[in-house]
Amino acid sequence: MQLSDFNYDLPDRLIAQNPLAERTASRLLEVQAGNLIDRQFLEILELLKPGDLLIMNDTKVIPARLHGKKPTGGAIELLIERITSNQRAWVQIRASKVPKLNTSVQIHNRKGESFEAKVLACDGRFFEIEFPKDLLDLLDQFGELPLPPYIEHQPNQVDSNRYQTVLAKNPGAVAAPTAGLHFDEAILAKLKGRGIDQATITLHVGAGTFTPVREENLSLHKMHSEWYSIPEATLQAIKKTRDAGGRIVAVGTTSLRTLESFAINQQQSGETNLFITPGFPFKMVDCLITNFHLPKSTLLMLVSAFAGMDNIRKAYQHAIAQEYRFFSYGDAMFLTRL
Repeated sequence: MQLSDFNYDLPDRLIAQNPLAERTASRLLEVQAGNLIDRQFLEILELLKPGDLLIMNDTKVIPARLHGKKPTGGAIELLIERITSNQRAWVQIRASKVPKLNTSVQIHNRKGESFEAKVLACDGRFFEIEFPKDLLDLLDQFGELPLPPYIEHQPNQVDSNRYQTVLAKNPGAVAAPTAGLHFDEAILAKLKGRGIDQATITLHVGAGTFTPVREENLSLHKMHSEWYSIPEATLQAIKKTRDAGGRIVAVGTTSLRTLESFAINQQQSGETNLFITPGFPFKMVDCLITNFHLPKSTLLMLVSAFAGMDNIRKAYQHAIAQEYRFFSYGDAMFLTRL
């Protein structure tokens, strides 16, 4: 398989720039056994069956983008990739020239407040930064919501609410688990009332999720690592569902990667850099609710592995022709495992 196998042309007008007025107002494309069915997202109430288990990512997006100046006075932007301790994180740096190791950069906000952070190390892609006090507190004071690069407006009050899922509670992600954005409290309550159980995992989505694959030979691509955790209650719910013959339905690729990582390593928490491409032997997930993904992205490769390359190629062609809304604020798909 080559990178070019996962490319497609998308008109810019189909990239959703803002959320719809209601979370559940999006469209839903059902892809099952080669058949494509145009639906509304509320029809998920009919697609899911009593006894199914819905697994969602409860990570919370942090205000991970910081602005400041280098010792030379040049502008610098930091984007948190992964928090490693209360005062340290690996970050992406954007600047005309990256700062030297063991130097400090000054971070400021619009109120004129500032603090200094020290550049400790570089692994070739990210920089390790040490902050003067608790990082989450500093981000609340100085950080900006890190909207994806294809969303063209500056983050606003609507984004601060709608670029979080209604289950978000564990801070650490720098991108939203966007399939979960379609659910509100009302639809979750209706699903539960119909006998569709719900459980959570946590995977802190990293900025690497937007890093394009550059290797034409996919075997050469190095996947970014992300931290995950699976509660014991979720594992028990999976076992109960399996024993009763129900389906495991992952909400989003992050939930799927977490569950399939556990199937491989049997670790309830840790780092995962699982790279799923066609031919991957899925063991945990039966159905997947997901958004439409970027061309040449690892997420497009994942859904192609799950539902079949031909099925996904046809689904994306159909979605473009029918003018579905794409990416984070866009419409959704319901996929059944091939």
